[in-house]
Amino acid sequence: MSERPLIDPAAESIISLAAETKYAANGIVSRTILRTPNSRVVLFGFAEGQELTEHTSTQHAVIQILSGECELSLAGKPHAVKAGDLIYMPSNLPHAVKANRQFSMLLTLSKPEAKV
Repeated sequence: MSERPLIDPAAESIISLAAETKYAANGIVSRTILRTPNSRVVLFGFAEGQELTEHTSTQHAVIQILSGECELSLAGKPHAVKAGDLIYMPSNLPHAVKANRQFSMLLTLSKPEAKV
């Protein structure tokens, strides 16, 4: 993870997500917006037909669909989501993403609280 985030966590910042979203023909572009010790915010631009195969994360995740639409599978169940939708995924939930058409999303990852 050598990518430098767009936002310095030590200073206030306002950015345009629409202006910062990048797309690649037949690809997926991800850009780290913010990284702190307990969280990370990543902006994604998916070309039509691109996908992330099923995987899990050890962190909690919130996905905001910014533009377009996609199919998001949660624990094997497909869901059609579109611009304006918000998705929460607890840690270790199997999930996959497929772009039905070009779309963008903002992913916020946060570490679960440590068990005492």
